[in-house]
Amino acid sequence: MLHEILLSLSGHPSPLLRAAGAPAANDHAHDHAFFASRAISPPERALLASLAHLSDLHVKLISSAAQIAAAHPSVICRAVATAIDAIHLAAFQRKVLEVEDSILRKDAGLVGAYNIVPLTAVVSEFDGWTRRMEWLWELVQFMLRAERPKTEKKTEGAAPCTSARVMDWLRSELQTGYMDVEQAATSLVRVAEVAWLKQVSAWILYGKLPSFGVDDFFVQEDETSAEEFVLVKGLLPSFVTPSTAASMLFIGRSLHQIRAKSVADASLRGTDHLSTQLTQLSKLRHPLDAATFSRTVTEIRNYLSRTTLQRLLPLSRVLETLQLLRDFFLLRRGEFAMALTQQADEKIRSRWRRAENLAYEKRDGLGTVVVKEGEIAAVLVRTWAAIGSMQGEHADEDEGMELARDLLRLMPAKSRSPAPMPSPAEGALTSIAPTPFRNLLFSVPVILTLQIPSPVDLFLSPSDLQTYVAINSYLLSLRRAHLRLTDLWKITPLRRHHPAPPSPPYGSTPTGRETVRLLRQRYSSRSKMLRNAWATASAAIFFLGELEGYLQMEVVAGLSDGFQRWLATGDSHTPTPGDENEADDDDIWLSTAPSNLPAETTTTAPRDPQTLATAHRLYLRTLTRRLLLTHQSFTDPLYSLFVHIDHLVALVHRLHAVWTAADLEADAGVVDAFVDLAREERDVQAEIRGVEGRVKRGVEGLVGELRRSEDGGGLGGMRGGEEGADGDDEEEAEEEEEEEGEGFDEMVYKPARVGGVDRLLMKLDFGSWFGERRGVEDEEEL
Repeated sequence: MLHEILLSLSGHPSPLLRAAGAPAANDHAHDHAFFASRAISPPERALLASLAHLSDLHVKLISSAAQIAAAHPSVICRAVATAIDAIHLAAFQRKVLEVEDSILRKDAGLVGAYNIVPLTAVVSEFDGWTRRMEWLWELVQFMLRAERPKTEKKTEGAAPCTSARVMDWLRSELQTGYMDVEQAATSLVRVAEVAWLKQVSAWILYGKLPSFGVDDFFVQEDETSAEEFVLVKGLLPSFVTPSTAASMLFIGRSLHQIRAKSVADASLRGTDHLSTQLTQLSKLRHPLDAATFSRTVTEIRNYLSRTTLQRLLPLSRVLETLQLLRDFFLLRRGEFAMALTQQADEKIRSRWRRAENLAYEKRDGLGTVVVKEGEIAAVLVRTWAAIGSMQGEHADEDEGMELARDLLRLMPAKSRSPAPMPSPAEGALTSIAPTPFRNLLFSVPVILTLQIPSPVDLFLSPSDLQTYVAINSYLLSLRRAHLRLTDLWKITPLRRHHPAPPSPPYGSTPTGRETVRLLRQRYSSRSKMLRNAWATASAAIFFLGELEGYLQMEVVAGLSDGFQRWLATGDSHTPTPGDENEADDDDIWLSTAPSNLPAETTTTAPRDPQTLATAHRLYLRTLTRRLLLTHQSFTDPLYSLFVHIDHLVALVHRLHAVWTAADLEADAGVVDAFVDLAREERDVQAEIRGVEGRVKRGVEGLVGELRRSEDGGGLGGMRGGEEGADGDDEEEAEEEEEEEGEGFDEMVYKPARVGGVDRLLMKLDFGSWFGERRGVEDEEEL
């Protein structure tokens, strides 16, 4: 019987132990006959039941571990399963052989008098293994959850087992109070982390994804977006911080790009690996510590920046790109926005004129009006030509303009979401409101985008570019509405008597005096008719001008200048008049300190591309909030106001066309029999009065929203450029703390405290304009 027990414990199923381990209630008659025939007492049966349980666990562990090692999609799970078989199950096999050897040698610890081997002594030899084998079986079951057939109903909470989940599970088991389980968990954690580090080293030392098990790796190729590689948070172990994950993504992506460029650039060959930094990873101790691992990855990142990236992406190239984005996406160059708006309006007008000139039977609905992709690109070409004509002979000297010609593209938006935000590993941005500002420039959604050049994509990600695109559509719509309203004053016949009444001697004759009286009466009636429209347009111009000045001069300029200062000097502090007064009170002897100070005391600009990219994302995050672009309660009414302004401008132009036709009919006898000018004039005037009210209510609603923000109840509670305790300011403070705690040793960028809705509201005082004629307008609408 001892021989059969040992064989069963070694992994060979035995009828003896199987029957002993079976419950008596299942087949009582069979068990009674079985044990009676062998004269096994109930105490012996209980002892054999414990050995049967251990044998059953061993058999199941052998088969399950072999299944995982052969077919599991996770390399880490395969390594753990192989370690279970090669280390722990092998140790159990050796224990069985040791017991057998002791019995054969008649060791007094097991063999008693008359060569009797007590069953209790054999069972006691395996007492310490039951808990360990049960823990190993729990681990194997945890890894097998992903191997269930799709048709099998999974239990609630069951999720596919990945390398990150199995490492987290093993690390959590290190906190057990059992020494044997803790030792087994420690050994398996070491195996799992070593296998994981091999995958990580291939990525952060050579820029290559694992050749096997890539679906289980935390970095994966992205075929659905513009990102070449993306970070999957669910595949990251718990000891990897978000900043460390971002660093690893940045290192691998940089090496991958360098390896791709080295094919064409011989000077980059041999720089697409960091094998010299392999010792940094080999020095890590297991289980891995989050701080130590983060420090190691930071050292590798800094080494890459010092040796390769500084030559591949110098700071001057970053400053050049940021200047381009500032000039054309944030509209620092006002002539670009003006020329683009004019060319777009001219294209729309030409399409409508072409549609009107076609014969009725040849028209095909809106197909003759909708602007196509090639025409949109041609608008940008004409915009460059218009700006070049403004600059005259010095146009060729503008390097920024030449770079913009090569990189900027104007194209349809392809019905994508306004500005999808990056993942947390890319520096999560606050969600931008989905208000469709991109629909205003043309009759189709159009965006201004940028072809990111090869070295710059180490610093500027497609997610950052999408944020710039959303900001550009927002600011360009504001500038466009302002320009379209001011262009109304260029319609000379509407704002003054044009043409002038006849002059003497004809004007002195009775016929001439009658003509003068008729013209003056016509001009007076028309001027009175448009008086409210001019007042509404003037108020809207005032509101748009003050809002645009606030957003451009205080928010965009303040944040951009602070970020540029941090890039150049490493100091993001924005000087204020108070700082100048404090500087006057400084000690004159300290201001004349010798210049031969140690190099460590000199402020240097940060050179690490990832540090620059992280600071740039923080800059964009702050910019979108300060531009009020993250608050749909403000952007939606503003968009509606832009639509009403376009409607008002179109109606004024239409009324001007009707009056011109009426003057031709009255003065020159040019009659259009298909148009009732008097009726059309009345209809247009009625529509203008309705649009006037909507524009006025739109401005009033936006000012009210800004006032609510001043009181702390909206738009994040901004007041006087200081952060409140609610809304987005609390979120911003948390994000800044997160950025500062990311483990970078370089000087941390801190966005300047800009903005202040209270200062904007001080200028937006419309007096009694909002309250006047409210009842009259309501009666007219009814």
